Amino acid sequence: MQYGKIVKARFVERPNRFVAVVDLDGNNTPVHVKNTGRCKELLVGGAMVYLEDNSNKGRKLDYDLIAVEKGDLLVNMDSQAPNKVVGEGLKNGRIKLSGMGELVIIKPEKTYGDSRFDFYVVDEFGREGYLEVKGVTLEHNGVASFPDAPTERGIKHLNELTAVKESGMYAGIVFVVQMEGMKVFVPNDYRHKAFGEALRRAKQSGIEVLAHECKVAPDTLTIGGMVPVDLNPSRQSTQI
Repeated sequence: MQYGKIVKARFVERPNRFVAVVDLDGNNTPVHVKNTGRCKELLVGGAMVYLEDNSNKGRKLDYDLIAVEKGDLLVNMDSQAPNKVVGEGLKNGRIKLSGMGELVIIKPEKTYGDSRFDFYVVDEFGREGYLEVKGVTLEHNGVASFPDAPTERGIKHLNELTAVKESGMYAGIVFVVQMEGMKVFVPNDYRHKAFGEALRRAKQSGIEVLAHECKVAPDTLTIGGMVPVDLNPSRQSTQI
């Protein structure tokens, strides 16, 4: 996916979930944060951030905060981006779904039961499936992890995916790691043990659990290769 004009700034503070204040050309400027999650490990004072310039769109805030430097990493933190890059990856074949052939229908935002899943797919043989997408911005020492805060909604989606699988359709979840170079993806039992347990149950029921990294630039985000997934809770030795 491609962003518009990008400018650099320094993060100052985040007065609420939706707004951050950045130092842009020496001026404290409020900007829209395209991620309502905690992101406390990313949005620290003085961090270099990247803004999409929307000043020609007549919006209340002229800039969207879309990425941040964390040490040597460039992390995209646009919560709308994972669905977009997964859509692109499904269409161009970079994301492969186990047991599914070439996809001929890829439909976003499709309801099944009490949940609205991110994608409904049909392959060349008429096999149907549902796919849920989760963006990942949390990492520590090359370990990517989700969630960064408790997510009852995430557990609900996993339970509904189990129902999809039991009906005979494909069911999967893809964790989009919005950075490069991660060694492994793990569920974040420290932040929400119930989600980790639900993910392990989902895997045991036959739901496919995928993780893909992204190639990140200030003005682009592209789905990349697969990241190994480790669901063993004993492997997570770090509180992240």
